[in-house]
Amino acid sequence: MKKLVTFGLAVLLSFTAVITKAQDKSILWEISGNGLSQPSYLLGTIHVMCKKDFEMKPKVLKALEKSESLVMEINYTDPGEMTALQKMLQADKKISEQLTSTEANELDEILKEYHTNLQNVDNYSSQALYALISTKAIPCPQTEVKMYELELLQKALKEKKSIKGLESVNDQLNSINKAYHLKDIIAQLKMGKEYEILMQKTINAFKNEDLKTLDMLLKDKRFMNEKQEEAMLSNRNKNWVEKMPEMMKKERSFFAVGSGHLWGDNGLISLLKSKGYTVKPISNL
Repeated sequence: MKKLVTFGLAVLLSFTAVITKAQDKSILWEISGNGLSQPSYLLGTIHVMCKKDFEMKPKVLKALEKSESLVMEINYTDPGEMTALQKMLQADKKISEQLTSTEANELDEILKEYHTNLQNVDNYSSQALYALISTKAIPCPQTEVKMYELELLQKALKEKKSIKGLESVNDQLNSINKAYHLKDIIAQLKMGKEYEILMQKTINAFKNEDLKTLDMLLKDKRFMNEKQEEAMLSNRNKNWVEKMPEMMKKERSFFAVGSGHLWGDNGLISLLKSKGYTVKPISNL
């Protein structure tokens, strides 16, 4: 359960993207120009999915092979970050102590749908509680779960590439705290079945590289309102795009982030273009 909860935090950070032109239908983009001596790459991922749905396209593998570094949202090879991730799952205050008795009873009933109860999760952090949604969203056993970034990481390490992160675990924690308060999370837990439907539609759109449909699905107000979008996507993108130029100048970088971070006025593609870079979709490589 703990491993799946950790994965679940990644699942719920991965949503939102929109592309309006047919020729822009791609999950992989090339970044060039603006003084770069060689191009870098930007990949939109779905962080976690079932093994039966998992696919890493040849163009993605070729782009990674050409790159000198793999840059993910978090550097999963940093022991300090992994320690921080484990601490992120621990609560400073019990969930039941933050709720009225009526609210606690209601949550206990909701958690039955997740095959657990409030007593079992009472020491969870709000972020870990939020990650329980993944147990509904991912319709397969934990043993059949595949993490896209982990697969990329294994290949990158085998090829002896440098590994970097765009933010820290604490940065992510702050974003989640701004976006989702405990009662917001409980409201999301009530929609467990709807998350399962959303996840399957999202996977289908991702496999088809249909980012326009991904955007329509993931910006559904039931799952992400404007305040949450700003905290989870826009603000993080603005922070990341300040770090990316130096990385790309130093070496050919392969950026792998949730698909939700790619498009929109505050998406990475638009922000990189505003800095003078040429960012174009890759069909084949």
